[in-house]
Amino acid sequence: MSATSVATGASAAGTAVSIENFAYAPATIAVKTGASVTWTNNDEEPHTVTFEDGQARSPVLSPPNVTFTYTFTHAGTFTCHCSIHAYMTGTVAVTDG
Repeated sequence: MSATSVATGASAAGTAVSIENFAYAPATIAVKTGASVTWTNNDEEPHTVTFEDGQARSPVLSPPNVTFTYTFTHAGTFTCHCSIHAYMTGTVAVTDG
């Protein structure tokens, strides 16, 4: 996995995940190696995207419409959660392109 960024406004190119109603939507996504995934906080509460393997963690995404983009550089199954609301979980399945 590689570089991260945080921005306000429109989603970056790649696969989009919405954070709403205290959940990642979709909760599970599949992408190819080299793809970027952008999480957008559409809730009124702050959230994070924290990977279980410790390789990446977003800063607190304070609403409205703050994004976090991550590029996956190798295949694998990566689980994430919100460090503020640990019951919020998601999975990114990355396959070789």
